[in-house]
Amino acid sequence: MNTVASGNDNGGGSVPAERIAVVTGAGSGIGRAVCGALSGAGWTVVLAGRKPAALAETAAALAGPALPVRTDVSDPRDVDALFAAVRERYGRLDLLFNNAGTTGPGGVPVDELPYAAWQKVVNTNLTGSFLCAQGAFRLMKAQAPVGGRIINNGSVSAHAPRPDSVAYTATKHAVTGLTKSLSLDGRPYRIACGQIDIGNAASDMTERMRSGVPQANGELMAEPVMDVADVARTVLHMAELPLEANVQFATVLATTMPYIGRG
Repeated sequence: MNTVASGNDNGGGSVPAERIAVVTGAGSGIGRAVCGALSGAGWTVVLAGRKPAALAETAAALAGPALPVRTDVSDPRDVDALFAAVRERYGRLDLLFNNAGTTGPGGVPVDELPYAAWQKVVNTNLTGSFLCAQGAFRLMKAQAPVGGRIINNGSVSAHAPRPDSVAYTATKHAVTGLTKSLSLDGRPYRIACGQIDIGNAASDMTERMRSGVPQANGELMAEPVMDVADVARTVLHMAELPLEANVQFATVLATTMPYIGRG
């Protein structure tokens, strides 16, 4: 694990001197945009991701202090080291945006999907989300003042699948179960948990939408996308609510994408 830090230790007083956020998948796309929105609103952001160079680029673009931490969310040792770094540097955690994920191989029928490909998606999207939520929960439960917020990145695929997307769709349905369980288990400790389900935010992961993706009827069709800044503003709104209020589920999508009625 490599860390590069800026910012001040708050000492864990009764009122946080800084608001500390961990964002996974912070090196690009939605993660980078959310880091920018949080930093612009005065948050100190811990940037987690697998590529140090990409994390450094995100950190360089932020308005405020940041702590880049190289992290593979599917590796329990990396996740433990990530939250140990947060505890040692800042003494508390106010927000986890559980964003890291992968779509896996596209266009592979369920009967042809290799086990290794299935496992990689599960390890990143589901196990990685669990491990990071567990690390955040431990910090939030033990700190003073107690509590914090976890926002999981779901997907519109948690409601309606695309063709040949069994691994991605199954894990995003599972993330919804994780969100509900965390919401319930966090109640005694003022830990709020919500989920944002995103459809067609413009990023490297969704670049293929512009050229055409398979539809349920077998046709190939280009799909509209939206700016990741629209997602970031929604996450910021969820993050800045008082812990007495929670957005349990939010769906943000390109207005005319084939989602309502798809299938």
